[in-house]
Amino acid sequence: MKKIIDFLTKVGTLKDIRRRGWVLRGVKDPESIADHTFRMVLASWLLGDKAKLNLKKVMKMALIHDLCEVYAGDSTPYDVFLPKGKKELKKAMLSWPGFSKAEKRKASLQKYKKESKSLQKLTVNLPPRLRGEIKSLWLDYERGLTKEGRFVRQIDRLENLLQALEYWQRDKKFPINPWWVQIKELVDYPELLEFMAALEKKYMRS
Repeated sequence: MKKIIDFLTKVGTLKDIRRRGWVLRGVKDPESIADHTFRMVLASWLLGDKAKLNLKKVMKMALIHDLCEVYAGDSTPYDVFLPKGKKELKKAMLSWPGFSKAEKRKASLQKYKKESKSLQKLTVNLPPRLRGEIKSLWLDYERGLTKEGRFVRQIDRLENLLQALEYWQRDKKFPINPWWVQIKELVDYPELLEFMAALEKKYMRS
Protein backbone atom coordinates (compact mmCIF):
# COMPACT_ATOMS: atom_id res chain seq x y z
CA MET A 1 0.00 0.00 0.00
CA LYS A 2 2.86 2.39 0.71
CA LYS A 3 3.98 2.19 -2.93
CA ILE A 4 0.45 2.96 -4.15
CA ILE A 5 0.20 5.89 -1.73
CA ASP A 6 3.55 7.21 -2.98
CA PHE A 7 2.34 6.91 -6.59
CA LEU A 8 -0.94 8.72 -5.86
CA THR A 9 0.90 11.44 -3.95
CA LYS A 10 3.18 12.09 -6.93
CA VAL A 11 0.23 12.05 -9.34
CA GLY A 12 -1.49 14.56 -7.06
CA THR A 13 1.08 17.18 -8.02
CA LEU A 14 -0.71 17.42 -11.38
CA LYS A 15 -3.43 19.33 -9.52
CA ASP A 16 -0.94 22.17 -9.05
CA ILE A 17 0.87 22.16 -12.41
CA ARG A 18 -0.73 24.77 -14.65
CA ARG A 19 -1.09 23.98 -18.34
CA ARG A 20 1.87 25.56 -20.08
CA GLY A 21 0.03 26.84 -23.13
CA TRP A 22 -2.28 28.96 -21.01
CA VAL A 23 0.55 30.25 -18.85
CA LEU A 24 2.49 31.39 -21.93
CA ARG A 25 -0.59 33.27 -23.10
CA GLY A 26 -1.00 35.03 -19.77
CA VAL A 27 -4.37 33.45 -18.95
CA LYS A 28 -5.46 34.45 -15.46
CA ASP A 29 -5.84 31.45 -13.10
CA PRO A 30 -5.33 28.83 -15.84
CA GLU A 31 -6.44 25.22 -15.50
CA SER A 32 -4.12 22.55 -14.13
CA ILE A 33 -3.14 19.34 -15.89
CA ALA A 34 -5.51 17.46 -13.56
CA ASP A 35 -8.35 19.85 -14.47
CA HIS A 36 -7.82 19.03 -18.14
CA THR A 37 -7.73 15.29 -17.44
CA PHE A 38 -10.99 15.36 -15.47
CA ARG A 39 -13.06 16.80 -18.30
CA MET A 40 -11.21 14.76 -20.91
CA VAL A 41 -12.23 11.55 -19.14
CA LEU A 42 -15.88 12.64 -19.14
CA ALA A 43 -15.67 13.60 -22.82
CA SER A 44 -14.05 10.25 -23.62
CA TRP A 45 -16.89 8.46 -21.86
CA LEU A 46 -19.72 10.42 -23.46
CA LEU A 47 -18.33 10.59 -26.97
CA GLY A 48 -16.76 7.14 -26.81
CA ASP A 49 -20.18 5.71 -26.02
CA LYS A 50 -21.58 7.48 -29.07
CA ALA A 51 -18.76 6.00 -31.18
CA LYS A 52 -19.41 2.52 -29.71
CA LEU A 53 -15.83 2.05 -28.50
CA ASN A 54 -14.43 0.07 -25.56
CA LEU A 55 -15.34 2.58 -22.84
CA LYS A 56 -13.25 0.96 -20.10
CA LYS A 57 -10.15 1.22 -22.26
CA VAL A 58 -10.99 4.72 -23.50
CA MET A 59 -11.53 6.11 -20.00
CA LYS A 60 -8.43 4.45 -18.54
CA MET A 61 -6.36 5.83 -21.39
CA ALA A 62 -7.72 9.34 -20.84
CA LEU A 63 -6.93 9.05 -17.13
CA ILE A 64 -3.27 8.16 -17.65
CA HIS A 65 -2.43 10.08 -20.84
CA ASP A 66 -0.68 12.96 -19.03
CA LEU A 67 0.77 11.11 -16.03
CA CYS A 68 4.24 11.42 -17.54
CA GLU A 69 4.04 15.18 -17.00
CA VAL A 70 4.66 14.64 -13.27
CA TYR A 71 8.36 14.57 -14.16
CA ALA A 72 8.49 15.54 -17.85
CA GLY A 73 6.42 18.70 -17.39
CA ASP A 74 3.91 20.10 -19.86
CA SER A 75 5.02 21.17 -23.32
CA THR A 76 3.59 23.07 -26.30
CA PRO A 77 4.40 23.31 -30.03
CA TYR A 78 5.51 26.89 -29.31
CA ASP A 79 8.37 25.87 -27.03
CA VAL A 80 10.84 26.16 -29.91
CA PHE A 81 10.16 29.91 -29.90
CA LEU A 82 10.94 30.41 -26.22
CA PRO A 83 14.58 31.53 -26.63
CA LYS A 84 13.24 34.57 -28.52
CA GLY A 85 11.84 37.66 -26.86
CA LYS A 86 8.32 37.99 -25.48
CA LYS A 87 7.16 40.03 -28.46
CA GLU A 88 8.26 37.35 -30.92
CA LEU A 89 6.57 34.64 -28.85
CA LYS A 90 3.34 36.62 -28.57
CA LYS A 91 3.33 37.21 -32.32
CA ALA A 92 4.04 33.53 -33.03
CA MET A 93 1.03 32.48 -30.96
CA LEU A 94 -1.32 34.33 -33.26
CA SER A 95 -1.02 31.48 -35.75
CA TRP A 96 -0.55 27.73 -35.67
CA PRO A 97 3.18 26.95 -36.13
CA GLY A 98 3.85 25.12 -39.38
CA PHE A 99 6.60 22.54 -39.20
CA SER A 100 7.99 20.21 -41.85
CA LYS A 101 7.49 16.46 -41.49
CA ALA A 102 11.13 16.10 -40.49
CA GLU A 103 10.79 18.76 -37.80
CA LYS A 104 7.61 17.13 -36.49
CA ARG A 105 9.29 13.72 -36.34
CA LYS A 106 12.31 15.12 -34.50
CA ALA A 107 10.20 17.00 -31.96
CA SER A 108 7.89 14.02 -31.50
CA LEU A 109 10.81 11.65 -30.87
CA GLN A 110 12.39 13.99 -28.33
CA LYS A 111 9.08 14.40 -26.51
CA TYR A 112 8.43 10.65 -26.58
CA LYS A 113 11.83 9.78 -25.07
CA LYS A 114 11.46 12.35 -22.30
CA GLU A 115 7.90 11.31 -21.41
CA SER A 116 8.60 7.59 -21.61
CA LYS A 117 11.47 8.00 -19.15
CA SER A 118 9.20 10.04 -16.86
CA LEU A 119 6.44 7.43 -16.93
CA GLN A 120 8.92 4.68 -16.12
CA LYS A 121 10.19 6.67 -13.12
CA LEU A 122 6.65 7.35 -11.91
CA THR A 123 5.40 3.75 -12.13
CA VAL A 124 8.57 1.82 -11.26
CA ASN A 125 7.30 0.74 -7.81
CA LEU A 126 3.78 -0.24 -8.85
CA PRO A 127 2.87 -3.93 -9.14
CA PRO A 128 4.14 -5.29 -12.51
CA ARG A 129 0.62 -5.89 -13.88
CA LEU A 130 -0.50 -2.32 -13.21
CA ARG A 131 2.79 -0.85 -14.41
CA GLY A 132 2.50 -2.84 -17.62
CA GLU A 133 -1.11 -1.81 -18.20
CA ILE A 134 -0.35 1.89 -17.74
CA LYS A 135 2.63 1.70 -20.12
CA SER A 136 0.58 -0.22 -22.70
CA LEU A 137 -2.27 2.32 -22.57
CA TRP A 138 0.15 5.23 -22.83
CA LEU A 139 1.91 3.69 -25.84
CA ASP A 140 -1.44 3.13 -27.53
CA TYR A 141 -2.36 6.77 -26.94
CA GLU A 142 1.00 8.06 -28.16
CA ARG A 143 1.19 5.90 -31.28
CA GLY A 144 -2.49 5.42 -32.09
CA LEU A 145 -2.16 1.65 -32.11
CA THR A 146 -5.91 1.02 -31.82
CA LYS A 147 -9.08 2.87 -32.70
CA GLU A 148 -9.44 3.74 -29.00
CA GLY A 149 -5.91 5.19 -28.93
CA ARG A 150 -6.55 7.36 -31.98
CA PHE A 151 -9.93 8.42 -30.57
CA VAL A 152 -8.57 9.50 -27.17
CA ARG A 153 -5.74 11.43 -28.81
CA GLN A 154 -8.31 13.40 -30.79
CA ILE A 155 -10.46 13.89 -27.67
CA ASP A 156 -7.41 15.48 -26.05
CA ARG A 157 -7.32 18.08 -28.83
CA LEU A 158 -11.04 18.73 -28.63
CA GLU A 159 -11.03 19.26 -24.87
CA ASN A 160 -8.17 21.68 -25.40
CA LEU A 161 -10.22 23.49 -28.04
CA LEU A 162 -13.22 23.71 -25.70
CA GLN A 163 -11.03 25.22 -22.97
CA ALA A 164 -9.54 27.70 -25.44
CA LEU A 165 -13.03 28.74 -26.53
CA GLU A 166 -14.01 29.33 -22.91
CA TYR A 167 -10.95 31.52 -22.37
CA TRP A 168 -11.68 33.34 -25.63
CA GLN A 169 -15.26 33.96 -24.55
CA ARG A 170 -13.92 35.46 -21.33
CA ASP A 171 -11.33 37.60 -23.14
CA LYS A 172 -11.81 38.27 -26.85
CA LYS A 173 -8.13 39.24 -27.14
CA PHE A 174 -7.27 35.57 -26.64
CA PRO A 175 -5.87 34.24 -29.98
CA ILE A 176 -8.42 31.52 -30.82
CA ASN A 177 -7.62 31.01 -34.52
CA PRO A 178 -4.63 28.64 -34.03
CA TRP A 179 -6.90 26.09 -32.35
CA TRP A 180 -9.22 25.89 -35.34
CA VAL A 181 -6.28 25.45 -37.71
CA GLN A 182 -4.77 22.70 -35.56
CA ILE A 183 -8.00 20.85 -34.88
CA LYS A 184 -8.91 20.59 -38.55
CA GLU A 185 -5.55 18.91 -39.18
CA LEU A 186 -5.94 16.35 -36.40
CA VAL A 187 -9.59 15.29 -36.03
CA ASP A 188 -11.32 12.85 -38.40
CA TYR A 189 -13.65 10.65 -36.30
CA PRO A 190 -17.25 11.33 -37.50
CA GLU A 191 -18.55 11.68 -33.94
CA LEU A 192 -15.79 14.13 -33.08
CA LEU A 193 -16.26 16.13 -36.27
CA GLU A 194 -19.92 16.44 -35.26
CA PHE A 195 -18.88 17.64 -31.80
CA MET A 196 -16.42 20.12 -33.33
CA ALA A 197 -19.13 21.52 -35.60
CA ALA A 198 -21.39 21.94 -32.57
CA LEU A 199 -18.63 23.83 -30.74
CA GLU A 200 -18.19 26.15 -33.71
CA LYS A 201 -21.91 26.80 -33.88
CA LYS A 202 -22.18 27.49 -30.14
CA TYR A 203 -19.14 29.74 -29.73
CA MET A 204 -18.35 31.23 -33.12
CA ARG A 205 -21.75 31.77 -34.71
CA SER A 206 -23.86 32.81 -31.76
